[in-house]
Amino acid sequence: MGRRDIRSIEAGSLHISNSTIFPQQEGQEVPDQLQAKRFDHSVAKRAALRARYVYCIIFLITNLKAWFFRDYGQKVLSQFNYVKACGVDGEDCCHTLGVLRVSLGCFIFFIVMLFTTVKTRKLYQARSGWHSGWWWSKLVILIVSMTAPFFLPSNHIQVYAEVFVLGCRVFLVLQLVSVIEFISWWNNYWMPDEGKNQSCSFGLFMSTIFYIASACGILAMYFLYGHRLECALNIFFITWTAVLLTILMSISLHSKVNRGLLSSGIMASYLVFLCWSAIRRLDPNSCKSNALSCRVTNHFMGCQSFLIAIGAIVMATFSTGIDSKAFQFRKEKIEEEDDSIP
Repeated sequence: MGRRDIRSIEAGSLHISNSTIFPQQEGQEVPDQLQAKRFDHSVAKRAALRARYVYCIIFLITNLKAWFFRDYGQKVLSQFNYVKACGVDGEDCCHTLGVLRVSLGCFIFFIVMLFTTVKTRKLYQARSGWHSGWWWSKLVILIVSMTAPFFLPSNHIQVYAEVFVLGCRVFLVLQLVSVIEFISWWNNYWMPDEGKNQSCSFGLFMSTIFYIASACGILAMYFLYGHRLECALNIFFITWTAVLLTILMSISLHSKVNRGLLSSGIMASYLVFLCWSAIRRLDPNSCKSNALSCRVTNHFMGCQSFLIAIGAIVMATFSTGIDSKAFQFRKEKIEEEDDSIP
């Protein structure tokens, strides 16, 4: 046996002895790397989840700003008198045109975010960091986008108003789909499954609450907006809403469906709210009840409808971003990858 063979055998024995003496030192690198990757992944995922709430808050603040410009803009902000695009006494930057200008600024901000993050699906993509970070830069973009529409001429805003009406109709459809998705999720969460031993007391309690609220809403609309024979159109819509509520309850209790009353109760309350908001907005003064002639009552009803509408809009917008798969016409079973943006 030569010297080279002896050296190779000694090197091999030395390598074996080192591996047997220090078995943990060689195996520690992989777990440490995995732990670091898991930590980075959890940090990126939490940042993406926080971004969802931040965008929701931005949308809520924008709605509150639109309400402020509609009702109090001309009284509080006297600086509009010095802006040429706002016209005489700032009329073109308040009320309806003020809401349209705020809406245009919100649209500009979110369309910029859409084009800069399109097709971003993984947490470790470069644009994912832009989606869930860089908030000071986004604040500057938000301020610029919300300020620029107030320097545009009124005829440009009127053109946007035509597109705005179409966008509102599309958003109402998306809101309806989102509400249905939310209702099905809530029904599956609170109503018991046949294969599981779950209590249905809370689901039955909420079903009762929603149906009582819907029935009270129907009676209140009859009293407030359908107390005269001249209000035939209001009576027609209120009656058909009551018929729809009865149909929903009947279908839910049918033996072949048997899905419980929670989902139909939530949908019934939503239908009553839509009917009430439409009648209240379009109802002539002659059909309104004398009980609403009091200014304090009108103010209370306006604040109540505003809070409900803002809550519904923000909830629909937030849930639409979460349940984007609800808008896919082709349902394909795709396993969610661990590094996908939540």
